Amino acid sequence: MAEEPVVEGKGAEALGTARAEGRSKDEVALELMKFIAVTTGYGKATSSSAGFSGKATKSSEEYADALFQLFDRCRVALAKVPGK
Repeated sequence: MAEEPVVEGKGAEALGTARAEGRSKDEVALELMKFIAVTTGYGKATSSSAGFSGKATKSSEEYADALFQLFDRCRVALAKVPGK
């Protein structure tokens, strides 16, 4: 796999903006959803610990539903106009 060149300075912002403009809002929402889900463990059941346990383990369908809801929330957040 080829690595992307590292760009620093004023051109870096323009390059990042050009890449973002070429992507659809759904693609950006999907990347945002993946980032949130991976970094926070969104939708996954909590691990059991000693003592009382909270909720039972979620099924794969419940986990998928949680990810779909997160994707929809990301799409809504991207559709909002800044400053309004």
